[in-house]
Order: sequence, then structure tokens, then C-alpha cells
Amino acid sequence: MKFSIITITRNSRRYLDEAMESVLSQDWPDLEYILVDGGSTDGTLDLIRSRAEQDPRIRWVSEPDEGISHAMNKGIRMACGDIIAHLHSDDRYPAPHVLSRVAAAFEGHPEALWLTGGQYGIDERGAAFQEIRVRPYSYRKLVRCNCILHPATFVRSEGFRRAGLFDTALKYAMDYDLWLRLGALGDPLLVDAPLACFRLHDGSLSTVETAQAFDEAFAVRKRALGNRPVSVFFHYLYYLLKRVRNTRSVHRARRGKG
Repeated sequence: MKFSIITITRNSRRYLDEAMESVLSQDWPDLEYILVDGGSTDGTLDLIRSRAEQDPRIRWVSEPDEGISHAMNKGIRMACGDIIAHLHSDDRYPAPHVLSRVAAAFEGHPEALWLTGGQYGIDERGAAFQEIRVRPYSYRKLVRCNCILHPATFVRSEGFRRAGLFDTALKYAMDYDLWLRLGALGDPLLVDAPLACFRLHDGSLSTVETAQAFDEAFAVRKRALGNRPVSVFFHYLYYLLKRVRNTRSVHRARRGKG
């Protein structure tokens, strides 16, 4: 079983070395590490070149892209592995046995197309301040909200062939859209252990969910529901409630900073 771990970068020098080390120190022997750079100018490419000269498992490309989904898809198309995962440049794996644990789960369930686990929240210094355990799963729950943690999720290459790649028209909910398509094919394996560390910092796009993100997630959810107007109506009410709560929390956070 071969793993392809993909990291997309653009001016990511600050945390990238930590992410790369967490991948390259994995104890699973069959691994390739793909870096898709969008044309960095901050020293990111110097780091990638230096690492690639020392480790033949690294493959990389640097060229303009058309956004996050396009870059992630580029990595998937480059991948030769049986299992594919995306680790963002400011995240990391928490231990060297993560891939071994994922491989053991997949080997025990050859029919499974995807797998997800829990994750740690870490701060700018890399210190863990929160553990989010893998969430109970049902497709009905997934349609209601995105309960899947992207850095802690692994997909068979066959899963991408059957479900498709990330939708490049989406800016915020591209992962949620993919989970819904994979979920329609079968439930993920659940690993009750942290499989990734997700870093929260001021530069993170996911630090504060925007109104646009909520709108896009609802559009994705509506597409998954198809021609079921009653279900769409109740999901719309739930969406409005979450959107109002998020708007209030953002305002409180901004007042606190002021």
C-alpha cells in the first residue's frame, strides 16, 4: 500500500519545514510526498529544493494555479499512491506512526474508499490546546453539517476515480462537497485517534468562517439533497440559524480585539 501525501504551498516558509518533517519521518516505508507550489517568493522554494535533494520521496512543481481546489487536484493527478491525503503547509502529523495506523485500518477493510479520524488543534508555536475526537458518522448527519476533518482524512485513489476531484468552482466548501460525493458511495472508516494537527493562527483561512463560506456550504448541501424540497427547506432553516450564530460570534471576537 503506497501513500501519496500532498501539500499545496504559496509563500508558506514559516511552517512548511515542520509539515514536511512530520511527513518524511513517518515509519510507513512506501510513501511519496508531493508539493504543489503556486509561485512562492519567500524562500519556500529554497526549502523544497533543499529537502528534495536529500530525499527522493519528494516530488514537486512550482507554477501559477487557479486556486486551492485546482492546486489540490494537480497534486492528485500527480499521485501514484493507493491512498491519498492532503496536509496543508501549516499543519502536521502528530506522530510517526500515523500512516501505519491508517494502513492497518484500510487493510482490514478493503472495501472502504475513505477514512477519517480526530485531530489536535495547535497554536502558532505548535503547542496543542485542543483535541477533537473523530465524530460519529452517518450520511444524514454529514448532509446536515461538515463533520469531517480534512487534514485527518485519507482517500483511496479509487475513491477519487469514482467520486471525482475537488470542484474548482468552489472557494470554501470544496472539501465538504467531496465528502458528500464520497459519502454517497459508502461510509468512511472511523479511527478514534488524532491523525493530524490543525494549526490556528491569524493567517489561517479557516480561523473565522465567513458569511460567504456558510452560503457556499448551503449551496453544496442543497445540491446533494437534489429534488427534495421539504428537506431543502428544513436544512435552510438550520443554515440560517448557524449563520446568525456565526455572525454574532465574529462580532464578539472583533469587539474583543478592539
